[in-house]
Amino acid sequence: MKKLCLLALLLCTCSVFAQSQQLVVGVSGNGYVTRQHDGAQITDKGIARWTNPKSVVSVYFYLHQPTKADLSLYAKGHSEIKVSYGKKSFKVSLDSDDYTQVPVGSIDVRHAGYVRIDLQGLSKRGDDFGEVKQLLANNVIGKSNYVKDFSDYWGRRGPSVHLAYTLPKGDTEWFYNEVTVPKEGETMHSYYMAAGFGEGYFGMQYNSPTERRILFSVWSPFDTQDPREIPDDQKIKLLRQGKDVYIGEFGNEGSGGQSYLKYPWKAGHTYKFLMQVRPDGQGNTIYTAYFYATDEKEWRLIASFLRPQTSTWYRHAHSFLENFNPQQGYLSRKVLFGNQWARSKEGKWTRLTDATFTHDATAHAKVRLDYQGGNTKDNRFYLKMGGFFNESVPMGTKFHCKPTGKEPEIDWEALQKL
Repeated sequence: MKKLCLLALLLCTCSVFAQSQQLVVGVSGNGYVTRQHDGAQITDKGIARWTNPKSVVSVYFYLHQPTKADLSLYAKGHSEIKVSYGKKSFKVSLDSDDYTQVPVGSIDVRHAGYVRIDLQGLSKRGDDFGEVKQLLANNVIGKSNYVKDFSDYWGRRGPSVHLAYTLPKGDTEWFYNEVTVPKEGETMHSYYMAAGFGEGYFGMQYNSPTERRILFSVWSPFDTQDPREIPDDQKIKLLRQGKDVYIGEFGNEGSGGQSYLKYPWKAGHTYKFLMQVRPDGQGNTIYTAYFYATDEKEWRLIASFLRPQTSTWYRHAHSFLENFNPQQGYLSRKVLFGNQWARSKEGKWTRLTDATFTHDATAHAKVRLDYQGGNTKDNRFYLKMGGFFNESVPMGTKFHCKPTGKEPEIDWEALQKL
């Protein structure tokens, strides 16, 4: 019996040792300048141009179980830096012109979830605090997730998340949605897309400290990343243009026609989006976007585009949330969507009550786990992403809201005159 117990103990011990591993966490895909942004940069080689002692670079990775880990850096330079995990910090000396592994110290991770390691310069014997390419975590037990064998650009942007709404049977011509960005979800370089369709999208952007937009775009049927390559017979054609609306083209994510209105939408306010899709009977489809400017209490035309070689009614009604700046993937974003309605080509309104949660390739590859969707207590749907929170929602999760609310009151004749 003693021999059996000893054998079991040895097997258990060997199993634990077999699970221990070294994590090689590339700073270029998992690091961000989280304080004093102009004092350091993240490049494809890691931290560079690190000159300001007030700058903090944070590196993130996810652990699935508690563990102790021995940290080290793969770095070069001539400086003293501080490496911190929570309240525990280490003073580390860099003293090499070449990249070398520099021991940091041991940390005790007591809960599963995201781990954040902060780096801050203390003193330097040159122009900068050096360069850090990798954070190494040795003797880690259990599984881990971080940006590895994946695009640093897309990994640092974070996972895009979507809601696909279930449309009624028959041909849908109009889709109506209300969007609210809560104060805690208002983050620059976000796209809060409210009224997506099979061939494009329509929503709100937070572009800069001084500019916000209502953006409406339609893809060309010609597959290219460069709008200059689109043949004339497959270009998106402008039919109507709203007041003060910019009209142009876009590329690098497919190509097509783009329009936007600079509009100072506000967090906490609810805005209405009305999107029309209808075939023209000649082998083309017309897409028209209207935005209700809550602060002025009026509907505004954004644009009406014709997409050639396309004959369709409204399909794939959806919303999404994304970050379009890889430097800000460490910040969280959230948006609320409520009171969705579909109007058939015959003029019948139907309250939409069901939505399916989906995400992009970044989440599918599991290099980022900070994505979420769900219902709110006031009968709306929400999406959340970024910021390295721990609670994710599985792909394909279905949400249901109560069929409350009144159908939208629309002055159709007035819309046509905009």
